Amino acid sequence: MTDSAARSDLGTHEVRNQPPARGDCDLWQDDIALREAVSREGGQAVPLAEYGTTMGRAEMREAGQAANRHSPELVLFDQGGRRLDEVRFHPAWHQLMRASLGAGYAAVAWDGTPGGHVTHAAMVYLASQVEPGHCCPMTMTYAAVPALAADPALAAIWRPRLTARTYDPGRRPIAEKASATLGMAMTEKQGGSDLRSNTTQAEPDGDFYRLTGHKWFCSAPMSDGFLTLAQAPGGLTCFLVPRWLEGERNGVHIQRLKDKLGNRSNASSEIEYQNAIAYRLGDEGTGIRTIIEMVHHTRLDTALAPAGLMRGAISAANHWAKHRSAFQKRLIDQPLMQAVMADLALDCEGALALGLRVARAFDGIGPEDRAFARIGVALAKFLGNKRCPIVTYEAMEVLGGMGYIEETGQPLYYREAPLNGIWEGSGNVICLDILRTLAREPLAADTLRAELEAATGGDRRYDAALKAHAERWPGLPPEGEARWFAERTALLLTASVLIRAGVSAVADGFVTTRIAGERGHVTGSLSGPVPRELLDRIG
Repeated sequence: MTDSAARSDLGTHEVRNQPPARGDCDLWQDDIALREAVSREGGQAVPLAEYGTTMGRAEMREAGQAANRHSPELVLFDQGGRRLDEVRFHPAWHQLMRASLGAGYAAVAWDGTPGGHVTHAAMVYLASQVEPGHCCPMTMTYAAVPALAADPALAAIWRPRLTARTYDPGRRPIAEKASATLGMAMTEKQGGSDLRSNTTQAEPDGDFYRLTGHKWFCSAPMSDGFLTLAQAPGGLTCFLVPRWLEGERNGVHIQRLKDKLGNRSNASSEIEYQNAIAYRLGDEGTGIRTIIEMVHHTRLDTALAPAGLMRGAISAANHWAKHRSAFQKRLIDQPLMQAVMADLALDCEGALALGLRVARAFDGIGPEDRAFARIGVALAKFLGNKRCPIVTYEAMEVLGGMGYIEETGQPLYYREAPLNGIWEGSGNVICLDILRTLAREPLAADTLRAELEAATGGDRRYDAALKAHAERWPGLPPEGEARWFAERTALLLTASVLIRAGVSAVADGFVTTRIAGERGHVTGSLSGPVPRELLDRIG
């Protein structure tokens, strides 16, 4: 039995010149830039093809909208006044979590298959096009795995469950579950990014510790456990706090859910530890060094998520432009619209290409790989997230007034656009981290220089820009120029990746507009006709 077509003759008027419903899409097959980048960087095509087909279905987009329309509900007490400290989600949330965890979102990087981090990063890109909020608990789960290496005994219990390709939201102790998720709670009111100012206290109690204190941001409070920082007798220390204990709930009390601009499907919260049982990860006093492994991997996801948001917004805009006419021509056939769409596509392709190149460094095992991953992920996160709000807005404007309407999906992308640039290190924090990394890790500076120089000879304008960059900053810039330096370095690094990728329309367009500066300041202010190949790559 097939669905009946929606009625176009409404009595008072006939519906014309409106794009058809998008229906099922194939987020893998329709995205040539993704397929090229995954192949180039050594990712796994088969799981991505399957995941792209699943997430492209209309029912998944509808689930994403439902999960945002029906926000999580905080339930603090039962009817008798006993503490529950639970968050209840719409069924659409669980549908999305099952699909993404089942595809290997949190597991594929750790199962030993080559290209695991590239594959994971591509999954972040795909998931962000459909419903970005549910990425948060899965990203934390993925990123927690390397931090657990600080305690082999804890890793033996938690790692198999964090990397299981199933979703179990049940409220049970970890020993009773086949799969689990792990969140993070680091920041406090008085410090934010200044983690050394944390005041939560950890008192030794036999084989574990007791934590007391407040956490200003707790990602995914219904996770099975959290990595957190607290002051132990020996200094700031990393702990694993289980959510559920044998026969009782741990002393993790949810204070409230954050009322956020976007990311509304995800229950970010404030929590308090009240004599909560916790297990130490690493030695006392090494908390930041231990948890930085988790932060490092979350940054990879915050570098790929904006590429996914941009892709989702551009795809919706492209569908509209192909099926909507004005002034006797399809929008997509009008030169001004072509300039806008091409400009947006360059931002998206650049963010995707750089993000997956950095992901390949996460897959590497040599010191050069690790050094490049450290500096490359910061540059990718900075640039992609600065472009994302602009791209999602411009894609919204393509639809005119309809772009401002929830059912098109464009408002969701726009509200989400600032998030990844703020979480896990906002712009200034990332820029300072870039300067520190280059100052303290000579190998990071060397690998970055090698990546930039690898594209020389491919475009004389790039070569001239790279030379000018080195002359402008022969060493590190003063702190006040850190944003300019980070932006320019990230643009050059993106151009290097695109030049070496060999897609001339993309590389030439990026160098012309982003490196040589042959353009105005606003989106679509390009010179000359737009290559058809660039538009065709949008899908």
